[in-house]
Amino acid sequence: MLRKYFPLLTLLIFIASCTYTMKIKDGKTAYERMQYAVAAKMLQKEYNKAKSRLEKGKIAYMLGDAYRRMNKNEASIEWYKIAYDNQYGVDALKRYAYALKQNEQYAEAAAAFKELGLEIGSPYEYRREIKACEQAQIWIKETQNTGYSIEAAAFNSPQAEYAPCVYSENKLMFTSDRKSSTGEGDYQWTGNAFSDLFIVETGSSTVQNFDAPINSPDNEGTAAFNENFTEMYFTRCFNDENRADKYCRLMMSTRQGDTWSIPTVLNFVEDKVNYGHPSLSEDGSTLYFSAEHPEGWGGYDIYYSERIPEGWDSPRLLGRNINTEGDEKFPFIDKDTLYFASDHHIGMGGLDIFKTYKVDADNWAPAQNLKAPINSGADDFALIIDHRMQGKEGIIQQGYFSSARDKGKGNDDIYSFQRKIPPPPPPRDTTKEPEAIVYKLLLNGYVLEKIYRQADNPNSDVLGRKPLAASTVLVNTNGKTETIQVNDDGAFSLELQADSDYSFLASHPGYLNNTARFSTKGLGKDPNNPIATYEVEIVLDKIFKNKEITLENIYYDFNESFIRDDAKPTLNKLAETLRQNP
Repeated sequence: MLRKYFPLLTLLIFIASCTYTMKIKDGKTAYERMQYAVAAKMLQKEYNKAKSRLEKGKIAYMLGDAYRRMNKNEASIEWYKIAYDNQYGVDALKRYAYALKQNEQYAEAAAAFKELGLEIGSPYEYRREIKACEQAQIWIKETQNTGYSIEAAAFNSPQAEYAPCVYSENKLMFTSDRKSSTGEGDYQWTGNAFSDLFIVETGSSTVQNFDAPINSPDNEGTAAFNENFTEMYFTRCFNDENRADKYCRLMMSTRQGDTWSIPTVLNFVEDKVNYGHPSLSEDGSTLYFSAEHPEGWGGYDIYYSERIPEGWDSPRLLGRNINTEGDEKFPFIDKDTLYFASDHHIGMGGLDIFKTYKVDADNWAPAQNLKAPINSGADDFALIIDHRMQGKEGIIQQGYFSSARDKGKGNDDIYSFQRKIPPPPPPRDTTKEPEAIVYKLLLNGYVLEKIYRQADNPNSDVLGRKPLAASTVLVNTNGKTETIQVNDDGAFSLELQADSDYSFLASHPGYLNNTARFSTKGLGKDPNNPIATYEVEIVLDKIFKNKEITLENIYYDFNESFIRDDAKPTLNKLAETLRQNP
């Protein structure tokens, strides 16, 4: 489970010391301190003693959340359902629906998402998830003709194994929180040890701890090497309570003979930003990684940095065909193809593995879901390609990936895969001339407004979005402007031109204007999908008269007049809103 949150450890490492366990008197305290293994035991006892439905609902929701974070999906389903039945509300129903999806109970999940849309007053909000549930069932039925064979690694254990990488000609490196890890005590999030790097010979089950000073009492994992294995990049998350900086860092070490140097932090790493999951290009010139940066698209995004004489250049954010408002993690670059995991692109549940390829120097093709059997309802991530067996016995591709699917030994496991030449398709009639393929690019747009938990309070929780009818959209492309009136569902559509940039300005009386952008540059043509349809959403903020709106994350140091760098994203957003609403 740690791998899913490995770059998130800034939020939790301060509770790593097992001495905290002695101070915890109830399950809620353990839950708030993110000691989920401890919380689950205490909360079950407290649930049995609770008298009111309201109290039972609160405890059941915390139990569902604790089991979810420990990667025990079936238990989380049970407790989220109990929480919803005990009047906890839409938050429990939402978690219940996603947990069903991750458990591949797609029909039940779709029904729960429909109910959730009705509960918040917007059937629109979860239509993507309903579509994903329907699509996942189709992908599962199509697995017979994919040419893939998948096998669990012999070295998997009841603890977590994830993020494999090739190490030398006949070895594999991976991350694990198994009992033989270096750190002392248990990691209270999972109840397991702290994570370290391990090596194993290909096909063997005999595992060895990797060298010091790479492994340490801190959490280490997700490694990458250069072509001749003399440079190593990996993630370290510090767990020392006395450190002011407990964020996850990208580290580098070099090998001299059989000895690795003391790791150093990469030069572009910023304070108070979590980094992880490095992947180095074949020629060693470009480093890909994930980071939770406030100026990203949202959640964790994938960045790249180019090697320069001084070390590494300032990172650049990959485009919208890859990064989303959700999490994009675990990049792996293989020549011109990038594999990564995402929980926001349409998938089968949790993190799914996607691939894209470079169209030109600055653009990547739309991300493609690898579908079943590589993906499942559970978290699937950290795929790598292993070229050592390619071409033998009809193998066209071989590699490894990580998954929390329920067929493993427990928690996350590593799987090997091979893809062989699939059986030929049935013969087709060659007497007819093939029809010319007509390619089209279509866009469906939606203008939406936020649904607040308290309808008259813009500072209350946002439950979702709903269509905003009678809105106007100004479309600008190639110097031409067109005005579109949305329909009663807040929707509009248009056919797009190739190699063009589009901007959309949406407006509605009583709401602040907002913009969105879309580009068809770099979008490749797929003969299997000649009519490609894309979506854009524009959310308008309602104007609340005589109401204060709280701006979060405006930081400045004590007794100083200047704004800190970590406040810039919020202020930039405010400035953009003011520009759009002169």
